[in-house]
Parts: sequence; structure tokens; C-alpha cells
Amino acid sequence: MSADLGALAQEALRVAVESVLGKLKEGKRLSTEDIFLLYLATISRELDEIRKEIAETNQRINETNKRIDEVNRRIDETNQRIDSVVQELNRRIDETNQRIDETNKRIDAIIQELGRRIDETNKRIDGVYALLLDIQKLLMEIAKKS
Repeated sequence: MSADLGALAQEALRVAVESVLGKLKEGKRLSTEDIFLLYLATISRELDEIRKEIAETNQRINETNKRIDEVNRRIDETNQRIDSVVQELNRRIDETNQRIDETNKRIDAIIQELGRRIDETNKRIDGVYALLLDIQKLLMEIAKKS
């Protein structure tokens, strides 16, 4: 209803302004009301232009918002891909760490086994030295007796 009322007011103003313009063409003197109507028509035109500029600005804002939404969507997709890569890298790092731990355990077991073998070998060498000393003592006793 207000749109109909506004359209009627615009039409009434247009007709009144045409009447005032007719007076101007005839060279008649304008009354205060006539000047007021011209001033009102000027304000009305300026308001229409402002409304158009506002509508154009709103349209540009809407288009900018759409572009921002698109950029945000692309950022979200990129973040999802980054998260996926991070998860995969973490999984691979965990697997590598597990393999390193297993290798370290095997190395520790080998070191223990080698240490045990070296100890056994040293005991055998000590046994051989002891036997050689016994043989040497025996040989010296035999040499003294003969």
C-alpha cells in the first residue's frame, strides 16, 4: 500500500511540476508554493538517485560477499587437505618411530649376546692360560728332576 501511495505522490508531484514549468515558459511569476514544488521535485529526484546508488552498492556488496564466501570455501578445502596431509605425515612418522624402536631393541639384543659371547671367550682364554701355567710348572718340575 505504501508503494501505491508513493507512486501516487510521485505522479501528483510530476503533474504539479509540469504545471509550474508551463508557468515558467509563459514567463509568469512563480508563487512560493510553485518554488516549493520545484524544490520538492529536485529533492525527490536526488532521493531517487540516492536510492539507485544504494541499490547498486547493495548489489556490489552482495557480489563481494559471494566472492568472500567462495574464497572462504576454498580456504576450508585447503585446510582440509592440509589436515589430511598432517595426519598422513604423523602416521608415517609414528610408523618410522616404531621401526626405529624395533631396530634399537634388536641392536640391544645383539649387543647383549656379543657381550655374553665375549665373556665366555674370555673365560675360555683364562682357562687356557691357567692350563698353560700348569703345564709350564709341570715342565719346570720335570726339568728340575732330570
